[in-house]
Amino acid sequence: MTTVLLIDDHPLLRNGVRQLLSLEPRFRVVGEAGTGDEGLALARSLEPDLILLDLNMKDDDGISVLHELRRHGIRGRVVILSVSDDPRDLHSALHAGADGYLLKDMAPEQLLALLRGAAIGQRVFSPSLLPHLEQAPNDERQQKLAQLTSREQQILAQIARGRSNRDIGEALHIAEGTVKVHVKSLLRKLDLKSRTEAAVFFLG
Repeated sequence: MTTVLLIDDHPLLRNGVRQLLSLEPRFRVVGEAGTGDEGLALARSLEPDLILLDLNMKDDDGISVLHELRRHGIRGRVVILSVSDDPRDLHSALHAGADGYLLKDMAPEQLLALLRGAAIGQRVFSPSLLPHLEQAPNDERQQKLAQLTSREQQILAQIARGRSNRDIGEALHIAEGTVKVHVKSLLRKLDLKSRTEAAVFFLG
């Protein structure tokens, strides 16, 4: 029996995945969470074998949640389940310790088959993403970008457009204070001292 925890902010998606997994006797969904904090708490208490984690939740960044799961010593396998097929998101997830990356538009039968593989220790990826695995970032700039969470990459792109923290917060539906925290983090990761340097870096 493989115990599963679902972390996704869309109840309808969670319900669909739960029903899909119910078709496979080896899976048992033991918990569901709509936020990263809830997911982390459940992961620590339930110790699931497999965690299906949404990449872009309304109030949480999946990569940040993944970092927290690993920082707290969660040993279960973590597979990203996302709508994003952006290679940068794929590499960010792998850098953060993901055990797989699957797209939400996959056929149910294909998704279930890959999750069976994840349950027995395989790294699993949507077929359309496989070419990107052979194109891992190898220059210094790409390596630095890969260190950023998807949310930080979104904010960096907004900075390059000259937007203020308030404007960024409104565009991404997050608090201005949260934007400030992300800006401080991405500047540290990129070893930059100002928003201007960040904009220049992003524009290449």
